Amino acid sequence: MIRRLLIANRGEIALRVIRACQELGVESVAVYSDIDAGAPHVKAADRAVAIGRAPARESYLCIQHIVDAAKTAGADAVHPGYGFLSENSQFADACVKAGLVFVGPPADVIARMGSKIEARRIAVSAGVPVVPGEVPDDQSDAGIKAAVDRVGLPTLIKASAGGGGKGMRTVRSPEAVIESIQAARREAVAAFGDGTLYVERLIDRPHHVEVQVFADGHGHTIHLFERECSVQRRHQKVVEESPSPVLNAELRARMTSAAVAVARASGYQNAGTVEFLVDVTHGPNAPFYFLEMNTRLQVEHPVTELVTGLDLVRAQLLVASGEPLPWSEAALAQRGHAIEVRVYAEDPAQTFIPQAGTLVEYREPRRPGVRVDSGVTEGSTISVHYDPMIAKIIAHAESRPLAINRLAAALRATTIRGVRTNLPFLLSILELDAFRRGDVDTGFLDREGAALAASVADVVIEGDRSTAGTAIDGSRQSFDPWNGVAAKAAVTTTSETAQRRRTASTGPQTITAPMPATVLEVRVKPGSAVKKGDVVVLLEAMKMELPLRAPADATVKTVRCKQGDLVTADAALVELQ
Repeated sequence: MIRRLLIANRGEIALRVIRACQELGVESVAVYSDIDAGAPHVKAADRAVAIGRAPARESYLCIQHIVDAAKTAGADAVHPGYGFLSENSQFADACVKAGLVFVGPPADVIARMGSKIEARRIAVSAGVPVVPGEVPDDQSDAGIKAAVDRVGLPTLIKASAGGGGKGMRTVRSPEAVIESIQAARREAVAAFGDGTLYVERLIDRPHHVEVQVFADGHGHTIHLFERECSVQRRHQKVVEESPSPVLNAELRARMTSAAVAVARASGYQNAGTVEFLVDVTHGPNAPFYFLEMNTRLQVEHPVTELVTGLDLVRAQLLVASGEPLPWSEAALAQRGHAIEVRVYAEDPAQTFIPQAGTLVEYREPRRPGVRVDSGVTEGSTISVHYDPMIAKIIAHAESRPLAINRLAAALRATTIRGVRTNLPFLLSILELDAFRRGDVDTGFLDREGAALAASVADVVIEGDRSTAGTAIDGSRQSFDPWNGVAAKAAVTTTSETAQRRRTASTGPQTITAPMPATVLEVRVKPGSAVKKGDVVVLLEAMKMELPLRAPADATVKTVRCKQGDLVTADAALVELQ
C-alpha cells in the first residue's frame, strides 16, 4: 500500500485527495507556489514542500520541481489531480523513473489517448464510431484549410493534444477559417506545447455524455455509468449530472459497452473517462460518436460518487498500490440523481471575464443532500495565475426534479463577497424550462448565454454594499452580485448599468487591459483605420484568450504595447482618435 503520497496540484482537488489519504492512513504531502504558502490544501496536508514562484510554469507545471519535492518529502507515490500535469505523459514517465508510483494510467497510455488523433484510431480499432473528420498530414494553415474544405462546413478545428475546450474553434463561414486555424494553433501551443490540429464535422446540437471507466492491473475493466455534460460554454462544462436525461436503458448499455471497449483497447489502468457526442434528433436509437478520452480523474467525479455510493479517489490509490478493483460491475447501480455546478470567479455581465481578488466573505451551504468541494476559505485570494474556480456544489436526491430544486436552494444559501461570481447565472440555468426538460445541447449557452447573462446583470441585489469587492479591472463594484437570497428578491435596473461598466474599462479613446495579462498579438499600428468590433489586441490570461475590440470606428493614434509584454490591469494599450 502507498505509504506517503505527494499531491501534484492545488485547491479543491488537492483537498479531495488529502481526505482520501486520511481515510486510508496514507501520509499526504502538499506542494505549493510562493503565493499558495498559506492555502487550505497546504494547511490540511501532513507536510508541504515549496516548488517555485507563482506562475504555473515555474511551479505546478515544472516536472523537475515536483519530482524533486517528492524525493525531498520521502514520498513513494504521486497523485496528479486534474489540470496542470495530470495528462502529461512525460510527467508520468519521470515519476516512474524516479521510483515513484504514478496514480494514473501508464505513461504510454496517456501519450496515446492524449493524442486526439491516436485516440480516434484506437476507438475505430475497438469498433466504436467516431465523428467524421480528417487528420491532415500537411499541418500548415493551407493544409488545415484544405481539410476543412473536404470535411465541409460547419466544422470543428481541434488540437490533437487538447482538452477542456483549449485549442478548439467552431467554423461556420469560409471567411473565418484561417483566423480560426491560427487561433486554435496558438492556444494549443500555449496550453499543451503542441500545435498539431485536426478537423471534425460539426454535429449541430448534440448532447455530450461521458462514461466513467476504471481498470486495474489484474485484467478487470468496468464502467460506473454516465454523466451528462451538455451545459457548457465555449466547450467548458458548467453543469454535470447523472443519470443523463437523454439516455434510455438500451442506449446506456451500448455507450457504456463502447467505453469499456475503448479502455481495454488502449491498455488502460486506473480512473478515466470516455466522452461521446449523442445525436438525440434520432430518438431512442440515437447514434453516438467517440469524442476523446480523459486519462485522469474528472472535475465532475463527485456526481458519479453520489449516484453509486463509491469513493473514486480511494479506489485510485488502491489500484495504484497494485490491488484489484474493490467492486465488480454486477454490484454497481445508479441510485437517485446528482447534479453539480462549478462556481467561478467571473463576471457573466462582461463576457464571463475572470475575476481576481480576496474573498472577504465566504459561506458554503450546509443542507441535507448537498456536497461542496472547495479549495478556499474566507480570506482566500483568487489569483490571476490559476483557474478561477472557487468551488463545486453538488446536490443528490431521489429524482431529477428534486435534485434540481435542492441544488437551486443550495445556491441561494451560498454567500460570496469580494469578487464577482457566476452564482446568479448558474441559478438562472437551473430555472430554465429547457434545462428542466433535459433539452439543453452543447451549443445552447453559446447561443443563449449572452442574453441569459444580460438578464442576470439587470438584477441588482440589495445588501451591505460596504463589502462589495474590487473587480479585476480595478473598478469598485457598485452592488453585490450575490448575497445568499433569491435573485428575484431584488431591485431591477436597466442594462445601461452594465454598458457604463464596460465603457469605463474600454472607453472611446483608450483601450485598456481588463486584467493582468500577456500580449499575444497586436493587430494594429499607428495610423491604422479600425471598424467597431475589430480586434486590436489579443491578450492571454487565466488560461484563456481575451480579444480587445475597437468600441467604435476610429483611427489608431498610439500603440503602447508589443507582443510578449506583461501588462497590468487598466494599462493603456492602444489610443484611438
